[in-house]
Amino acid sequence: MELRFSPTSPFVRKVMVTAIETGTAGRIEKNTTKTVDPELARDNPLGKVPAMVLDNGEKLYDSRVICEYLDSLHDGEALFPAPGPRRWTALRLQALGDGIMDALVNCVVEARRTENDESRAYTERQQDKARRAVVQLESDAEDLDGPLTIGQVTVACALDYITRRMPEEDWRQYAPRLARWHDAFAARPSMTETQAPA
Repeated sequence: MELRFSPTSPFVRKVMVTAIETGTAGRIEKNTTKTVDPELARDNPLGKVPAMVLDNGEKLYDSRVICEYLDSLHDGEALFPAPGPRRWTALRLQALGDGIMDALVNCVVEARRTENDESRAYTERQQDKARRAVVQLESDAEDLDGPLTIGQVTVACALDYITRRMPEEDWRQYAPRLARWHDAFAARPSMTETQAPA
């Protein structure tokens, strides 16, 4: 399997954490790709990473799809639980984590544009989305306990991305239970091995 890869993408990190947790990382060939690379559009018409080309040539894109595919390749406990309450909790947590990462990736893209009042307002709206999601996660912190799911993986990657992209945002101050959970989760080998370069 070939993975279109960017070491700074939180969505790529989510895929690699999933790959390590499912024991499939050794089967993945990472191909460092910039989003302006015309070859990327052949593997993902949306021009985004991650994108994966399977051994049979089939193409998968979006971290949610790729992670669920990797989860299907192992015999251990599923990161995507079977339909029922655990699944809906995991998918809801994944949605919050993905939403945080989406909002902050939008801030990164916006920061590359010429600054003006409108772009500052846009960036502030995106940052507010991330803050509201953290407040919700703090309220739902007990949902992060229990067997490993895609929800936990996504939330952990999102919280690290806040720290990286919004260093002035001390989310730990208003989300202490979430911070304690994150400190423990961040010690997992899958998290330490996939940290973005400084």
